Amino acid sequence: MGIIINQSAKNMLTTYVGFAIGAANTLFLFTYFIEQQYYGLVSFLLSAANLIWPFMAFGVHSTLIKFFSFYKSKEDKDRLFNLVLFLPILISLLLGLIGIAGYRFLLDYFADGNALVQPYIWLIFIISVATAYFEIFFAWSKIYFRSVFGNLMKEVFHRICTSLLLFAVYFQLITVHWFIYAIAGIYVLRALAMALYAFRLYLPKLNFKFPRNLSVVLKYTSLILIAASVAMVLLDLDKVMIEYYLPIENVAIYGIGLYIATVISVPQKAMHQITHPMTAEMLNRKDRRGLAELYKKSSLNLLIISSFIFILILTNISQLYELIPEEYELHFWVVLLISLVKLYDNFLGNNNSILFNSDYYRIVLAIGVFLVVIAFVLNLVFIPILGLEGAALASFLAFFAYNTSKLYLVYNKFGITPFTQKTSLVLLLLVLFSFGFYVWDFSSHPIINILLKSLLISLLYIFLIYKLKLSVETEAILKKIFRNKSS
Repeated sequence: MGIIINQSAKNMLTTYVGFAIGAANTLFLFTYFIEQQYYGLVSFLLSAANLIWPFMAFGVHSTLIKFFSFYKSKEDKDRLFNLVLFLPILISLLLGLIGIAGYRFLLDYFADGNALVQPYIWLIFIISVATAYFEIFFAWSKIYFRSVFGNLMKEVFHRICTSLLLFAVYFQLITVHWFIYAIAGIYVLRALAMALYAFRLYLPKLNFKFPRNLSVVLKYTSLILIAASVAMVLLDLDKVMIEYYLPIENVAIYGIGLYIATVISVPQKAMHQITHPMTAEMLNRKDRRGLAELYKKSSLNLLIISSFIFILILTNISQLYELIPEEYELHFWVVLLISLVKLYDNFLGNNNSILFNSDYYRIVLAIGVFLVVIAFVLNLVFIPILGLEGAALASFLAFFAYNTSKLYLVYNKFGITPFTQKTSLVLLLLVLFSFGFYVWDFSSHPIINILLKSLLISLLYIFLIYKLKLSVETEAILKKIFRNKSS
């Protein structure tokens, strides 16, 4: 348990550091150091790669984690490792051949609108393969309980390298053309570093025999492929479709709003590392009472924290956009709708852990596939009419339906909900703070205004959370903080 807690704490720290570096890149370095259309191009290439890499990985990164402990002998483990290594190569080659066959179609497709993309289409394939194998080798390290290096590479490494490259463009050490190629090179370098680390942990013997229970392994792999694909498509479909309907610089504008809203999801990622194994254990013990309590506690605590972040974002968004170039104009409804999506995600608490550790994950996958189709149709309808706000509305409706279906499924199958009497109080505070502080500002420089307003909101929000005794866990943390300060 000690190594798990230790590594979870380090992973949480690197996640926050990576997010901070990413925020600096997204809001300032990209916006000031390169032209808007090239910022949009980079955002599009990475989003397109995120749509493709789960198919190349074919779910084997999750399969390795699930089945590693199932095989006892070294020979069986080596067979599993070899399947994990070589199956994605075959899938990538197949997809690569399809890409080559349709390359002329792709060139013609981008020639109609954003011809800037044409010379860089093949980089999507490179980034996708590199990302797929990075995730595989990251999973490789996880089964040996060595996740810190992989998390550092995933959250921090590529963002620091991107910062350095942006400064290189700014000081005219490289052109923006080489910057884009170097971005792809970062993902390749990251995958190679992760591979070397994984092979140091364990180097399997080359063996082309299939592992035992191959049909079971491939069935699970296929289901995980669908799950990963659904998650990535719902996250990045809107940016890819924006590129088709609107000038490519709009991808950059939308990406900034999306990144700002995504800050709300950080607490959920951090808590998931703790609640996921606890949920799995309770399901195995059939501890329904403990599961219901954890469901409510995780939902309430995440809602308290994410509502606080939501309020800070919403009430400071106008001043924040005053700090970046004018061409990146504020699209308030984009930030609001995506922020509501992330807030809803947090409200679900450990809902995903309950479903994906139970026998009902197949139902979730089926719902997810259906909602990907719905999201595609909604983007087709709304983007030509409403532009960037249309993409945000499509994502909001798709995720709202997806999250609501998961909420109902847990209630229907387990008879539990995340709602408590205190949930409504937190939501009331959310509404009052959001409306009250959005329309009120200090008459000063945007940075000073953000700092003063955030300080005032923080003090008042924390005071009310403490006095209303909305969460035992939050109250205990606050008491400890106040005790340390007074001593």
